[in-house]
Amino acid sequence: MKIFYGIQGTGNGHITRGRIMARELQAANFEVTYQFSGRPQDKFFDMHVFNGYQWRQGLTFSTQNGKINHLKTVFQSKPLHFLRDIKQLDLSSYDLVICDYEPVTAWAARRQNKKTIGISHQYAFQYDIPRAGNDPLSEAVMSNFAPVSTGIGLHWHHFDQPILPPVIETPIAQQRTQKNKIVVYLPFEDQHRVMAILAPFKAFEFFNYSPEVIPSAHEHIHCKPLSLEGFQSDLADCAGIICNAGFELASESLQLGKKILVKPVHAQMEQVSNALALQTLGYGRMMHVMDAALIEQWLYATQAVRVTYPNTARYLVQWIKDGMPPIDRSWYQQIWSGVTVSPVACA
Repeated sequence: MKIFYGIQGTGNGHITRGRIMARELQAANFEVTYQFSGRPQDKFFDMHVFNGYQWRQGLTFSTQNGKINHLKTVFQSKPLHFLRDIKQLDLSSYDLVICDYEPVTAWAARRQNKKTIGISHQYAFQYDIPRAGNDPLSEAVMSNFAPVSTGIGLHWHHFDQPILPPVIETPIAQQRTQKNKIVVYLPFEDQHRVMAILAPFKAFEFFNYSPEVIPSAHEHIHCKPLSLEGFQSDLADCAGIICNAGFELASESLQLGKKILVKPVHAQMEQVSNALALQTLGYGRMMHVMDAALIEQWLYATQAVRVTYPNTARYLVQWIKDGMPPIDRSWYQQIWSGVTVSPVACA
């Protein structure tokens, strides 16, 4: 079977999930062509698993100081270029199209009447899950950004809906936690402001990852460039993570039993909803603005939650190998039966 797999590249979460799916698809001997969009081509890193991927500009949201800049988003969207990419993408030689919320792939497949499976957190929003910050425009964008024939949504909990657990690395070897080590990943925030807010907390070591590294004037704040290996190493032995409310990183943190503090991108419905879900489930804390008092309270918290998830990617690839039969409740229940939730002491 020949598969075309489109992956949104705006955030690293889609790419992380894509790497895991790529390894499982390769192990199953599928022939896969990958396409990425949503960020400049030279900003991708650690992409060797995708075997010479394709790139297109696609669509993304522009942010400034932790907020979506709607005007800049419109000006940078280049709709004529986007439509041309859709028309030029020929999917006729592929047996199946998989889409991780990548709009060029999704709309090209729809235009060519190709069967398309959507595998992403965003496709969970077609069901009754925690929502916040939603309005008719947000709902319309979520539904039409990357439409698919069958959307398989992923989330941290099933909420009695036909959705699956996250696609993350399993199992993960546990390392000894450094109690005062905190990983920070707030790429949409002003990095100078992030460091200014963290500077007073000298009892902690902060490892601040960002797309553009700025020098740190503080011995306890270490500014680091984006790196898959380096980030995973720091995440493995930290006590907690302060991050935006993307899906994949929080999923990895839950699997590792790290305490989580999220600051959702303002006016981004998915992130605001994710923050609500984490807090509702008791899996993490949220702040709507960079709040020093709340950060201090969270830093000294002594409890976290570890959620052990099954190998969702392997279940999905096996389902594809089996011919993608109609999905019933028993299949979802079987996968969720492998999930365990346990408290973790983190101080």
